[in-house]
Amino acid sequence: MENHLYPEIIISCEHAGNQIPVKYRHLFLKAADILSSHRGWDPGALGLALTVSDHLKVPLFKFNISRLLVEINRSEGHRRVFSEFSSVLSELDKQRLLESYYLPYRKSVEEKIGELNRSGKTVLHIGIHTFTPVFKNKTRNCDIGILYDPTRDFEKQYCKRLKQLLKENLPHLNILSNQPYKGVDDGLTSYLRSQINETQYLGIELEVNQRFLNRKNQFPKDTGRAIAHSIELSRLKAS
Repeated sequence: MENHLYPEIIISCEHAGNQIPVKYRHLFLKAADILSSHRGWDPGALGLALTVSDHLKVPLFKFNISRLLVEINRSEGHRRVFSEFSSVLSELDKQRLLESYYLPYRKSVEEKIGELNRSGKTVLHIGIHTFTPVFKNKTRNCDIGILYDPTRDFEKQYCKRLKQLLKENLPHLNILSNQPYKGVDDGLTSYLRSQINETQYLGIELEVNQRFLNRKNQFPKDTGRAIAHSIELSRLKAS
């Protein structure tokens, strides 16, 4: 069981950007405001993911294309894989879109995890996301959410420790479990859990409130370093 004491970490950022490839820009001619909003991407997520991965010196997987073109954090058959902008594409063009962007990204993450598992390592996968502070006219009281599957013991134990450390390192923030979303909702980590034994894979998502962003869509560096430090310490207690 020693491989659970110090798992290998990988970081991912599924909503790193809001880019639209030239081939598909005609679909978004009147959507500039939506693309730049929280619907188009997770503002601040990439900068945070870079800070964490640099601090921990671990691999970072990032997807810079807007989720409004293709949502890589949903299962292939999910009704929200294609937004109202890309759903107008023909079935053939949708399949090409999946083959060009969706499948290669998800495959790259899954292959890296498989490579580490085959070498005897447990993988701690941290997906970095951000969320809008006001949703449907309601202010969210969560500052950082830790999303996980509470039926998987290793994830549950790990996240309990991570939550404690985040509270110690960021005492002014409200750290909540499985908020503002459920950790078992459809997504990349949920898919990977279905493919990999819980002793080999911990799929955690961190959701950070966008209210802390500055005008350049950046979080304070101290916040990123505190999150990275908490992850670094918490993986020692992953079993």
